[in-house]
Order: sequence, then C-alpha cells, then structure tokens
Amino acid sequence: MWLKNITLLNFKNYTDADIRFSETVNVFTGNNGSGKTNMLDAIHYLCLCKSYFNPIDGQQIKTGQEFFMVQGDFDRSEKNEKISCGVKRNQKKQFKRNKKEYDKLADHIGLFPVVMISPYDVNLIMEGSEERRKFIDNVISQTDAQYLDQLIAYNRVLLNRNAFLKQIAISRKYDPTLLQILDEQLVQTGNKIFATRKAFMDEFIPLFNQYYIYITDNKEMVTLQYQSQLTDVPFEQLLEKSVEKDRVLERTTTGIHKDELAFTIHEMPLKKFGSQGQQKSFLIALKLAQYAYLAKNKGFKPLLLLDDIFDKLDDNRVQKLMQMVSHHDFGQIFITDTGIDRVKAIFKAIEVGVTLFTVENGQIGNA
Repeated sequence: MWLKNITLLNFKNYTDADIRFSETVNVFTGNNGSGKTNMLDAIHYLCLCKSYFNPIDGQQIKTGQEFFMVQGDFDRSEKNEKISCGVKRNQKKQFKRNKKEYDKLADHIGLFPVVMISPYDVNLIMEGSEERRKFIDNVISQTDAQYLDQLIAYNRVLLNRNAFLKQIAISRKYDPTLLQILDEQLVQTGNKIFATRKAFMDEFIPLFNQYYIYITDNKEMVTLQYQSQLTDVPFEQLLEKSVEKDRVLERTTTGIHKDELAFTIHEMPLKKFGSQGQQKSFLIALKLAQYAYLAKNKGFKPLLLLDDIFDKLDDNRVQKLMQMVSHHDFGQIFITDTGIDRVKAIFKAIEVGVTLFTVENGQIGNA
C-alpha cells in the first residue's frame, strides 16, 4: 500500500497544494512553522479520519476560510482507492471512499494503516495513563474491527454506572439489582477488552525489545510492561470488593479503564530517570514495534510518518534508524526536517534514494 498523491484546500496553513509522492522515501524540509508537520497530519487524516495533534476538526480550517478538503489516491493491493475528507464550520465531517460516504467512520479504521512518530509522542511518557491506553487502543483498532465497538460499549456502561453511583449519593436510595446489571454488562465487555489487550501486549513487547536493542546497540536496559487490575483478580470480584469505595467516591475505581503501561530504564521510571535521547529512543522503538505489528497482522506495510525525527538523537542512532526504515522491511515513508543538507548527507551515507520537497509558508516545491 502507498499514497500516490494528495490535494489540500484550506487545510491549516495551506491554501491549496497538489503533490505526487514516490513509493519509497519522501522528505519535507523547511523552517519551523512552514507547514511540514501539517502535511504529515493531512496524510494522517486520510488514513484515520482525524488529526494526530488536535481532535477538533474545525480548528484545522485555514484562518478566514469556511471549510477544508483533503483528498488522496492510494494504491492498495494494486487497486486505486480515492479517499476524501471535507469539513465545513459547524457541520458534520464528510468522509468518502471512492466517492461513497461512510455510514460510520469506524468502518474506515484499519483499511489504510499508518504510524506517526512525532515530538508530541513524549506525552506517552510524561502524561497520565489515559495517553498510554489510547496508544494500545489505536494499534489494536487498526487490526480488529470489533475492538472499537467493544470499547464504545464499555465506556457507555461505565458512564451509566458512574451516573448511577452519583445518583445514589444524591437520592440516598441504593438499588443493588440495578448495580448488578450494570456490573454484568461491564464485566462482559471488560473481559473481552482485557483478553485482547493482553494477547496484543504478549506479541508487541518482544517486537519493542528487538527495535530498542537495535537502535541503542543494546547499551541500555529498558522494560515495557502491561499492568491491569484484571491480571490477578476476576473483574466481577474487583467490582464486588470496591462497591463501598465506589459509592463513597461516586465513580468506578476498578476495571480496564485503569490499565497502564509501565516504562522503565535500569529498573527506574523512564519519566524521571531517562534522558531526552533515551526517552526518544524508547518512543521510536515503541512506534516501530507498532509498525511491525500492523504489517504482520494486516499483511501489508503501513505508511510511516516521521516528524522532526532527527532532533535529540546522536548521529549514530539517526544513521542506524534511517538505514533500517529505508530498506525492505518498511514501505512508503514521509519525513520532516529543518535541514536539507543534513537529510542529503544521511541518505547519501546509507546509499538510499530520496524524493525531496521544500516547504515555505504553506507552499511546496521540489528540491
């Protein structure tokens, strides 16, 4: 699978753009703020129906305009697929495949898998557990169509259970039968999600270890661990034990919505004890493992988007990384960087051809 071209209208800082890509490595160079990252985000929109950076569609519309349009042609299994996304202010997003609008956007997820590596990913390390659960869910959702439905169902029941707990506190009336029904619904979907996440992590962690060892020459000891309350105690027992606590706090304190990924370096928390370079290497290994998992489970190679990837990595790690992703295990790649000379030197050293674009104030040209 690869993206042959993209057309933008009023997307972020682009008034209009129409670009054709190569099947291999495509690099956008230019100063910060020129629009390089916005181009990667447009590609992300076509693949996953949303921005990688901002969940509010209306905020992607160019200042002073009333709509944006992103459209592209993919080669998927040697068949052309035209994907388009249009957003008008205060209106529902339109998403089409071959000119036919989707009944629900979830039907698009997984058809055109993509992996983005960005400085924004540091939130996976620095922010709360919700960010790390989103990472797991994003990867699984691109390979398992039912998983997204299960997540939606679980969150709906969780919302209802929390509302019921608040109502108990207000009315002072407790209906254990209704709580039992909500618990049964939560357990039913929660157990499925836990089983899927556990199976995913069992396959994912060895891939992560493989890439981290490669990038760092096995000089650092890191661990990635999946933590869930359901690992040691059945979900229904957790809910029974926590019912009084839940009533006091007026929210559900146990379940798969509390799952966590633990990141450590030399047995210490990566957040506190990892350098910026070590954290970046960890995140890159995490995302390359995501790529490998998607490629294996989809049967074809996803797109790989590398935003400002060279910053905070030493020359040796940069060269090893580019050498790896530019060869047969990876497909089409999109990279942004501020230095055109640096990019040329890196790819010359590893003897890999590259298609270069220059970006300046939302205008794109061939370098």
